[in-house]
This record gives sequence, C-alpha cells and structure tokens, in this order.
Amino acid sequence: DMQYRKLGVSDLKVSAVGLGTWAVGGGPWWGDSDDQESIRAIQAAIEAGITLIDTAPVYGFGHSEEIVGRAIQGRRDKVVLATKCGLWWDDATGAFHFRQGDYTVRRSLDPRTLRIEIENSLRRLGTDRIDLWQTHAQALEPFKTPISDTMACLMDLRQEGKIREIGVSNCTPAQMDEYRASGVIVSNQPRYSLLDRTIESDLLPYCREHNIAVLAYSPLEQGLLTGKIGMDTAFTAEAFRNKLPWFAPEKRQKVLDMLAGWRALTQKYNCSLSQLVIAWTLAQPGLTVALCGARKVANAIENAGAGSIVLAPEDVALIRRDAEAIAPLSVS
Repeated sequence: DMQYRKLGVSDLKVSAVGLGTWAVGGGPWWGDSDDQESIRAIQAAIEAGITLIDTAPVYGFGHSEEIVGRAIQGRRDKVVLATKCGLWWDDATGAFHFRQGDYTVRRSLDPRTLRIEIENSLRRLGTDRIDLWQTHAQALEPFKTPISDTMACLMDLRQEGKIREIGVSNCTPAQMDEYRASGVIVSNQPRYSLLDRTIESDLLPYCREHNIAVLAYSPLEQGLLTGKIGMDTAFTAEAFRNKLPWFAPEKRQKVLDMLAGWRALTQKYNCSLSQLVIAWTLAQPGLTVALCGARKVANAIENAGAGSIVLAPEDVALIRRDAEAIAPLSVS
C-alpha cells in the first residue's frame, strides 16, 4: 500500500507520491491539455492513494488551479491541497522573472500581492482553505520584500484559517533560517532527481536536521527517466524539455543505456522503470515526497503504484552508482 509520511512538524500526513500539475496548465511549454482527461487523471490519482496535489497559479495562468478545483469537487477532504504564491502578473510589482505570451511574470512576496493571490487561489480551487501554501520563488532586488514581512503575512493568513501550513520552494538554507526566525515552515520544494542531486550537499541535510519535509519536483526529469522517451522523440520548438541538458542527444543516449541496464531490477520488483526511479527517490534519507506529473489516467495510476515499493538497500546503492557514473555532479 501507499506509504504516508508526516509533513515536517505539522499534523498533516501526505502520500509519499504526490501529483504535480504543472503540465495540466497547458501552454506553450507543455502543449495543449485535454482538460477532461486531466480531471480524470487527478481523480484516478486520488483513488490510487495519492493525497497530495501540488499546483500553482502560474501553471497556465490559473488554468491548472481551476482544473484541480473541478477535479476535487466532492473530494476536498480526501486531499492535501498545495499551491504557491509569489509569481505575480497583475501589475508591475516585483522583480522580472519571465515573459510568456501576453503575460509578464514577476517575483513578488509583498503582503499586498499575497493577500490578492490567496483569494484568487481559493476561488479557482473552489475551497475555503489551502492546506500548504508555498512561496514559489524567492524575492529579488529591487523588490526584495524582507522575509520577515512576507512571513508575518503568511502567519496572519494561517491564523485566519485561509492556509493550514506554510512551505517554501527553491529556497536556500540561509533563506530558510530567515523564514524560521519569523514563524513555522513545514516544507521546501526543490528540484531533485537521480540525475540532479545538488540538494544532497546542503539542503537535504538542513531539512533533515530541522524536520522540514522535502517535496522533490521533476524526479522523473520531465519523463526522461520513464524510459518512454526514445532517441527519436522530438518536441516542439517551445517545449520546456528542449531547455534541459539531459535531453541533448549524446546525454540522452547515456540515460537510456543506464535505464536499459535495470531490467533485472524492474523484474525483481515487478514494476516499471518510472516506478523504480520514484521508489529510489523515496528511499533517500530526508526526502519526503516525490511530486510526479500526470495528465493521463494510466500515468497517474502508474506513479501512485511506486508509493508502495520499498527497495532493498543494495539496490538503492546500485542505482546510485549507475547514476553517479553518468552524472557525477549536479547538472544545472
């Protein structure tokens, strides 16, 4: 059965496999989504034991949140709903982050914009509370709101019952020290995978020491570690995957060769490559949740199945050795 784990110092328990809904938002990076299929995938994930659903306003500029909201109608109490704040596109407040289509996205953790964001997210998600509200990207000059000001606002919203717990994302230990000086954070959401283990140097040990849950995004490297993307798979010019170094042909071949070498392991655990990689991720000390994206029912169910697989220590070590051979250090 699915493993459930405590979210840091909070009372919240979450499934070890969480559902990521970045691609559900569609847009040029991901291509159009079939919204009805996305809703079915979210509902299938819940039925398969996934309780943590992670979204963000910027995913499709509200679209992902709206689809999640539709999917959880009548199921709200079965899920731990996580969304984010701090990427803002309504006015010129904040430091420039990126431009997409007609939208200019800025980083703002100013209390004024946070209070607007929480109401927008509650409305789109069709709920009266967010279980985990995470700062999506940290503030930058020339709009660097002091973390103590941001945190005071977040703690107020928690007191008001609009959010249950506060988390951060893409946040350094030094920044987490500032957050912790002004309130309680229960989680951090960094990028982490077999191929990108950067956080093992400082972030993961810090979070273990301070009992902060780690929710890993991109553990399957946007699908590359599923084994379903071959050498001949091509993406549209704007696709996000084209920006990732591991998708370049010479690197992609190394990954596919590594995956091919794990056939005996997938037979031993009677699982798919995706499930093997997710289970490896969940075996890392201090790693609480693997956030796996899915827009199709079959993928949602497959990902959920990884949450019940416990790998033997020697197999965890073998997979790491193979990964270190092709990815000795982090890949930015």
